[in-house]
Amino acid sequence: MVELSEMIRELRTQLTAAAAAGAHEALKFDVGPIELEVTVAVTKEGGANGRVRFWVVEAGGNGKYATSETQRITFTLQPTTIGPGGTTTTARISGAEVDGER
Repeated sequence: MVELSEMIRELRTQLTAAAAAGAHEALKFDVGPIELEVTVAVTKEGGANGRVRFWVVEAGGNGKYATSETQRITFTLQPTTIGPGGTTTTARISGAEVDGER
């Protein structure tokens, strides 16, 4: 399993790499809303610094968590970039398709 925050961080890294790779391409694509649906297991750590963590469960997982301990969540991310003067704009990606990208 992977933490939900790590999955989102990797998604951000991949989108950033795609935008950088196509920075000088004539054809660009706006990145629209990204809808993610994941099955998560929720754990809560005790103690003075306790926290709640969300773990993304792989499809066909190993059954470590019972059905009652997992939840399916759907959320939408709207990628933006910071422009001149601190304004935000819709993110853009361009460039040639990379093997395995789909």
